[in-house]
Amino acid sequence: MSKEIKEQPAAENPETLHQLKVTKPETWAAGIPAVAASFADILEETGAVRGPGALFKMNQKGGFDCSSCAWPDPDDDRSPIAEYCENGAKALAEEATTKKLTAEFFAQNAVADLAKLTDMDIGKKGRIAQPMYLPEGGTHYQPISWYDAFHKIGNKLNSLASPNEAAFYTSGRTSNEASFVYQLFVREFGTNNMPDCSNMCHESTSVGLAEVIGIGKGTVTLNDLHDTDVIIIVGQNPGTNHPRMLTALEKGKKNGAKIIAVNPLFEAGLMGFKNPQTAKGIMGIKTQLADLYLQVRINGDMALFKALEKLLYDAELQEPGKVFDQEFIKNKTAGYQEFIKQVKNFDVDALCAAAGLPVAQVQQAAEMLKHKSRIIICWAMGITQQKNGVDMVKEIANLTLLKGSIGKAGAGLCPVRGHSNVQGNRTMLIYDKPKKEQLDKLKEVYGFNPPQEHGFDVVDSIKAMQEGKLRVFFGMGGNFLSATPDTNFTANAMRKLEMSVHVSTKLNRSHLVHGDEAIILPTLARSDKDVVGGEVQFISCENSMGVVQMSKGVLEPVSTELLNETQIVCEMAKATLAGRTVVDWDRFSNDYNAVRDDIGKVIPGFENYNQRVRLPGGFYLPNAAREGTFETEAFKDRAPFTITQLPDHTMAADDFMLTTIRSHDQFNTTIYGMEDRYRGIHNERRVILMNPKDIAKAGFFQGDKVDLYNYFEGVERVARLFIIVSYNIPERNTAAYYPETNVLVPINSVALKSNCPTSKLVFIKIKRHEERQQGSDF
Repeated sequence: MSKEIKEQPAAENPETLHQLKVTKPETWAAGIPAVAASFADILEETGAVRGPGALFKMNQKGGFDCSSCAWPDPDDDRSPIAEYCENGAKALAEEATTKKLTAEFFAQNAVADLAKLTDMDIGKKGRIAQPMYLPEGGTHYQPISWYDAFHKIGNKLNSLASPNEAAFYTSGRTSNEASFVYQLFVREFGTNNMPDCSNMCHESTSVGLAEVIGIGKGTVTLNDLHDTDVIIIVGQNPGTNHPRMLTALEKGKKNGAKIIAVNPLFEAGLMGFKNPQTAKGIMGIKTQLADLYLQVRINGDMALFKALEKLLYDAELQEPGKVFDQEFIKNKTAGYQEFIKQVKNFDVDALCAAAGLPVAQVQQAAEMLKHKSRIIICWAMGITQQKNGVDMVKEIANLTLLKGSIGKAGAGLCPVRGHSNVQGNRTMLIYDKPKKEQLDKLKEVYGFNPPQEHGFDVVDSIKAMQEGKLRVFFGMGGNFLSATPDTNFTANAMRKLEMSVHVSTKLNRSHLVHGDEAIILPTLARSDKDVVGGEVQFISCENSMGVVQMSKGVLEPVSTELLNETQIVCEMAKATLAGRTVVDWDRFSNDYNAVRDDIGKVIPGFENYNQRVRLPGGFYLPNAAREGTFETEAFKDRAPFTITQLPDHTMAADDFMLTTIRSHDQFNTTIYGMEDRYRGIHNERRVILMNPKDIAKAGFFQGDKVDLYNYFEGVERVARLFIIVSYNIPERNTAAYYPETNVLVPINSVALKSNCPTSKLVFIKIKRHEERQQGSDF
């Protein structure tokens, strides 16, 4: 029986403040400060030789793939010394650290005490050096052998009344090879309960694009960004989240592209770029990026795109065939007439008001698009993590269909993925809703009958834990608790598990909020040498633009007791499926070439995988939509227009919209430091950015301490002790960092169709901070 909640370690970061310093936000990104910050972290964590040497191999042909974002590497002209960004260097510093956690560390530190630290402090402790086990009722993790760990897991899985009582999570760091054997084991075990990090980020993209163009991926290459006419960047902050994108934008600008930025915040990386690899950048001369910056309200993007469509439609009436690509519309789309009936009735003034933008600015954007067809639209979480995220993706597609801006060079759809191999995971069949033909192929190649019923995604897995339907959770990487919504709800759900298992490189909060039993399986990092049978292996990853390439670690692992992810899956499979498996797991465990051979048999586009992945720079996966062919379930070779609706946000007088954001000093849930220097926020994370007019109207002042409340479906959720910072953000809009404000994101507030948590729009009330009596915490 699970322990009572009040006895459990803390699920949230401690309510403590540092010495906040606020400076003027920057109007440019990168430059010499980015170089300095990169090397400061590397030197602190790895010393003067280990880390810097690895940096020169990161993202190079024949080197290793950065474990940070999924931005693609250039096909040809890669920088010989620095094909990485500040965040990539910080990610390497985190995993290449020489600090390690042995049994002695865990013996000295109780789980409850570790949970009192911030997520940053937990992560800074070092690499986990050996398998660890927390017995039921235990207060400290203790060492366990790999053999005993696998057999505990296998015995627990085999004790379940149904395979569907277990869920198997995957983070975006997992390689193609490990992901493939992982899903193979899970399906032979008998379930499709495979939640993954895509469920929390670009699931709206995958659903929306699949219904419009027949594939849930983008349609552009990096070279398209270099040679195009207009780039629209909406709901994305490349300077912090995908810094290497700035180089591509600079190259596009040099070749004549215009950039339209759409964001509630004026983000430095959308305004200017000081390229530290050029003489101009070193001298502090910036390239202006955004030609037009549209400071849209939170979730005002739909109104903006509809206003653009109306203005372009009016222009098309004045110049028939010169604004819309009528030939493309006739031959490649469906539903145009019905779609245009809606567009005809749009009121531009009302739409601009709903978007929070001056009509003149939207007209300027329409003029920039009017006679151009080589248009690329880039987006990320600001679009997908909304209730209308799927429809918003379809509305973006509507604009490209009107302009014929897809299936041609220099044009198309560019969802920018967050984690390094998150797109590859899905390609490798990590999905809770597999297609019948995919399952049939597994049966054909391996001979077992894969489960047909859909499994649980992330949100449904959390609810199933809460309802007692899941007894075991296995996490392949990531920090599930800190990444997911409704922190306390999720934590209470995870505490009901009988066993929680995490494959990890470093300690995180998910190890500290656990089931009755908990196991940590330490694994190699992307930069570590992976030696099997005396031979250094390589793995492969897929980037945001569908390129698959090899990744080969170069560093000596910090411990001899680490296993690679593929070996971990294979040993778990042998311990669980002993006597009834039809798969030769030792074949996979001993040689990744064998895994790739089987991937080539199962997944289209991976024929001759072992030969093609060894080519310098890898290879592109097939993408019919990139070539202008759209194979959707509803239409053959036609992309349908979609009729969508404006969101209706009814707000009480004291309501605010909150969007969760990353600091510049973090990647996903990994917190590197306390400096959000582009926004001028220093030495603090518990801040809420507010419009100065809102601060005054509410009777607050900058620097006031407040608590944030959400009351979705009548449930009170509270994020306590935040400092107000006056900021240039639309009225009634606010922003704060995650994971500290994930506690406010309701488990039932999700995007329609994709079930993606709505982390980019939470309705909150802001109240003066109230000190709680000691002992009132759980």
